[in-house]
Amino acid sequence: MTSYLDDVEKYAPNISLRQVLRHCIRSSFFEAGKRIKFQGFGQSNYRSREVGEALRTLEKAMLLTLIYPTTSTKLPLTPNLKKSPKLHVLDTGLINYFVGLQEEIFRTPLIDSIYEGRIAEHIAGQELLARRHSRVQPLVFWTREKKQSTAEVDYLVPYKQIALPIEVKSGKAGRLRSLHLFMDQTEHPYAMRVHSGPLSVDEVHTIGGKKFNLINLPFYLLGSWQNVAEEIIRL
Repeated sequence: MTSYLDDVEKYAPNISLRQVLRHCIRSSFFEAGKRIKFQGFGQSNYRSREVGEALRTLEKAMLLTLIYPTTSTKLPLTPNLKKSPKLHVLDTGLINYFVGLQEEIFRTPLIDSIYEGRIAEHIAGQELLARRHSRVQPLVFWTREKKQSTAEVDYLVPYKQIALPIEVKSGKAGRLRSLHLFMDQTEHPYAMRVHSGPLSVDEVHTIGGKKFNLINLPFYLLGSWQNVAEEIIRL
C-alpha cells in the first residue's frame, strides 16, 4: 500500500490531483463492493469531477474497476455511464485486511454471510473480471429502477447469444426477487446463483409464473463457470 501511495506522482500532474488520488486509494477499500457516488467519495469534500478523474486514473493503473449498470436483458450489454457504478478493487484480501475481517472469514463456513454479503460478491466479481476474454465487453450489473420498486442483479455476462444473470446469494431460490424480475423480462430460461453449497440445478418458477433453470454454482467453481454453463445450458 505504501508503494501504491508513493507511485501517485507518476499519475498526477499536480499536487491537488495527488491528494485526491491518495484519498481515493485509501477510501476504495472501505467502499469496495458498493455502488458509489463520486461527489463526496469516502466522506470527503471532493467534487464529482475530481473524484471521477482520480478513480478513472486508478482504473487505468489497474488498481480498481468501475462496474456500471445496464437495464438491458439481452445482448449487447451497454453500460449506463450516467448511473452510479459499483467499485471493485484489485484484491479482496486487501479489503479484508483494511476493514478487519480476517479472523471472521477464517472462522466462518459461509463466506456469503459476512459483511452483508459484500465480500462474497466482490470475490465473484474478481473471478468474472479475471476470466474476461476481452476488455471490449465490460462487466456490468442489471438494474430496474422505478419509484416504488427497484431491483438489482449482481452481474450480467454474455454467454453465447444470451445475457446470463449471476446472483451471489445464500438462501432459498424463491427469495431471489430481483433475479425473478429479470427472468420475467428475458427470453431465455437460464440463470446462475453463486453460493457456499454444492453444484446443482433447480427448476424454479418466478413470481410471474415463468419456469427457468437456476444453476447453483459453488464459489470454488467460479473460475470455470463457462465450462459448467457449457454442460447445462442448451441453446
